[in-house]
Amino acid sequence: MQLKRGIATFTLDTGVCPRWLFERMRRLARSLIEVVVEEFGPDEFVRRLADPVWFQSLGTVLAFDWNASGLTTTLTAALKEAVRGQEKNWGIFICGGKGRTSRKTPEEIATWGAVEGLPESQVSGLIYHSRMAAKVDSALVQDGFQIYHHAFFFTRSGAWTVVQQGMNQSSQRARRYHWFSAKVTDLVCEPHAGIISQGTNRVCLNLTARESERTRALSTELVRASYQGLMKDLRILRRHTGPVSRMVAVGSEKAETVALELFPVEFTQHPVMEEDFAHSRYLKKILWELCQVKPGSYEQLVALPGVGPRTVRALSLVAEVLYGAAPSYRDPARYSFAHGGKDGTPYPVDRVTYDQSIAFFREVVRRMRLPAGERRRLEQKLGKAG
Repeated sequence: MQLKRGIATFTLDTGVCPRWLFERMRRLARSLIEVVVEEFGPDEFVRRLADPVWFQSLGTVLAFDWNASGLTTTLTAALKEAVRGQEKNWGIFICGGKGRTSRKTPEEIATWGAVEGLPESQVSGLIYHSRMAAKVDSALVQDGFQIYHHAFFFTRSGAWTVVQQGMNQSSQRARRYHWFSAKVTDLVCEPHAGIISQGTNRVCLNLTARESERTRALSTELVRASYQGLMKDLRILRRHTGPVSRMVAVGSEKAETVALELFPVEFTQHPVMEEDFAHSRYLKKILWELCQVKPGSYEQLVALPGVGPRTVRALSLVAEVLYGAAPSYRDPARYSFAHGGKDGTPYPVDRVTYDQSIAFFREVVRRMRLPAGERRRLEQKLGKAG
């Protein structure tokens, strides 16, 4: 089971990582990265970060809690500090982070591109993929998790990985999303693979699912046709729609459903919020702009500034109710663990992958330039895992 990209869900943490622990993680990460880069190259290190199981294992080896949401933000920060000053030697660049730092990602990518003398087209492509990864996971995967952490890892050759995390205040959980350049063939269709999570949502509008292909295609057709025609559809929808229940949080147990009348389609789970209609002036403005641009694809539609969850929800609603193009409500996160469970839940332990993971980190630890006592402690930790 080789997971290259995916989603992981954890309990939401509060507090700050102790300085002594963070410094230890940074130091160990620096030694570990050096070994991996020397042995396998920078592209391989970035590729492994896109594996949610490997990423989680790395955080555990560096001594952070295995099942805490803080692992994502703390590990990313430790890796960024570990690489600092060695970017040119290792050919690895880490941009972004938590909160406000995440919004500096495009600027940091551009800065490293200038320092390295990378082609402008390559830098623009890296910035575009960073922005689209964040937008897809916040607008097209409406699972109730709001993105608050975005890290972009890339190499001189152009390989890149995105590790971003969202939080759900209602359920007090965090969910992590992984992307890897070599595995992304379509940014808006099945962009995640090898997904791991502690649970799945009862209601989730998943416009990245393959089953949502008709919805994506029809949404594009709607804004390419005419603004007047789209507004007519919305008026019909509003006029013949029953009471719209307000959803407290998409994907939470408190989520309610929408009652629609006069349409011969089963429509009981669409996560439309009352605000979609209450803020119709803003929605009309965005839809008008889309109709002027006439995007050639759904990806271009989503990439337009201003297009967000409300816009794609409205188009999805019209596509399903008026034209019968139902989207997927399947949560893209699958209920699973890193290597299965000893009791067979959710499936038997994958011993081959389990042993490979342990063997890899044992070899890396053996090669790390560490004091003998520190190396023994890490080896003992891996020994307990085995």
